[in-house]
Amino acid sequence: MHTTMYDQTRARQPSDQPPGLAGRRAPGPEPLLSPDERDKIVRHLGHAVNTFADTPGQALEEAESAFDEATDALVNALTERRRLLRASWQDQDPETQSAELRLALREYREITGRLLRA
Repeated sequence: MHTTMYDQTRARQPSDQPPGLAGRRAPGPEPLLSPDERDKIVRHLGHAVNTFADTPGQALEEAESAFDEATDALVNALTERRRLLRASWQDQDPETQSAELRLALREYREITGRLLRA
């Protein structure tokens, strides 16, 4: 049911707007990783867990590799999110663009909160 709600929400987004900071329509945080990227890491880690009984050393190395993939992907995603967010406010006039600046502040707060809750 959750997937259906996500698809319905996504279907309501205008096709001329890319998903992201400016094109977001759905409430709640935007995922840091794409579903494909996340699924690949989950499969990699799942394979490590499933092979642990037969080859524990190799399974641990594979689990470490999945962890490294996850951390690299998250660092890259956060770096890109920071770049986009900074670009959204960097050249704004604080006197006339307070609504846009407030949205940027809210996004910083949301992302930082997610990191601290992880």
